[in-house]
Amino acid sequence: MAVFNGAFPILPGKTDAAKAFASAVAGSRKGEFTQMQKDSATTRETWSIQETPAGAFMLVWFEGDVEQAFGHLGTATDTFTVWFRAQIQGVTGIDMSEPADGGPELLFDWSA
Repeated sequence: MAVFNGAFPILPGKTDAAKAFASAVAGSRKGEFTQMQKDSATTRETWSIQETPAGAFMLVWFEGDVEQAFGHLGTATDTFTVWFRAQIQGVTGIDMSEPADGGPELLFDWSA
């Protein structure tokens, strides 16, 4: 199973919005999120906020079919995924419907 981990910048003044987004996904919209994860072949995901001298970042780690997950997130038209993409763009400024060139470069992967 493949994994993805990335750091997404949180726009200035949007840390509370990032926390509200996470709360909605873990709470009132958890069922919809779970369905999106099934549709995108994702089996586990974590989000963290990291404050740095360069600003706050949302650290996202997930395991599953990374290509399918990003493809689904960028193109699905169901109400929840459209809302989810809008939340990401509002918090980070990143439009997930516009694929970025490449992704994080894996430097080291160890397991027991």
